[in-house]
Amino acid sequence: MTKRALITGITGQDGSYLAEFLLDEGYEVVGMVRRSSTVTFERIAHLQDRIGTVHGDLLDQASLIDLLRTYRPTEVYNLAAQSFVQTSFGQPVLTGEITALGVTRLLDAIRIVDPDIRFYQASSSEMFGKVHEVPQNEDTPFHPRSPYGVAKVYGHWITVNYRESYGLHASSGMLFNHESPRRGLEFVTRKISHGAARIKLGLDRELRLGNLEAHRDWGFAGDYVKAMWMMLQQETPDDYVVAAGRTHSVREFCNVAFGHLGLNWEDHVVVDEQFFRPAEVDLLVGDATKARTVLGWKDSTTFEELVVMMVDADMDLLSGKLRPIS
Repeated sequence: MTKRALITGITGQDGSYLAEFLLDEGYEVVGMVRRSSTVTFERIAHLQDRIGTVHGDLLDQASLIDLLRTYRPTEVYNLAAQSFVQTSFGQPVLTGEITALGVTRLLDAIRIVDPDIRFYQASSSEMFGKVHEVPQNEDTPFHPRSPYGVAKVYGHWITVNYRESYGLHASSGMLFNHESPRRGLEFVTRKISHGAARIKLGLDRELRLGNLEAHRDWGFAGDYVKAMWMMLQQETPDDYVVAAGRTHSVREFCNVAFGHLGLNWEDHVVVDEQFFRPAEVDLLVGDATKARTVLGWKDSTTFEELVVMMVDADMDLLSGKLRPIS
């Protein structure tokens, strides 16, 4: 029997890579998108003849119930969220409605329609926030430092609650930072790769950034989506940290990105306090031992390869050699 997967947030970075992976595994893929005048399909344009897209909204439980009843997925991957940390400080209530309560609405829709559906929740390393230990694993206490991180903690624990209360096959992936050429321009990694390319091509002279000393555990999104699928293939649902296990600063990211183009980042990067968070997360690095041993997951892209991949893609994009998000 052909498996059918429903992906919320399919138009995002992770959604597009996950859709590609599941299609290669022989799945039928249905992507949920909000009915909005600003929805962009750039990241999945090359897949649109192979997937179905349907309207639904994490703010509207009736729409979720209707989707599940109509399409009867065997697996649901909840990747939709208000996912930009900086925005969550300016829109904390909206972030909570979508990123926190939206998970409850979807889980409850599954409980009502078909409790046999396997569910994946996109948890986040931002839940660890002000870290209590380094590296962070599945047992590390949460201490979120943004409304986004707080909302993700709620989404994580409500997933655990529905698993334990109703016996749902519901798993959460605590994914550390994962990037790609499909990353949104509002995220610092893409801001750097795109900015460096613009400066190299003479389109800009400077790049304004916030905290250069923040350290993150960065990996390639294309590697990380496979872990999501692996979790739902297990007999028993559980929660897993997914990370490269290495940490680099924003400063290092700038050094590799600009250096790849023969530029000195210090000649072009300007620290601007408007990009600092009200509460900063300084050091995140994950221990993915459980995912590696239980799931058999592994990443295949180094930090330097990731940065170069992103810079090269932005050079091609800005030079007009490729269509956006190819």
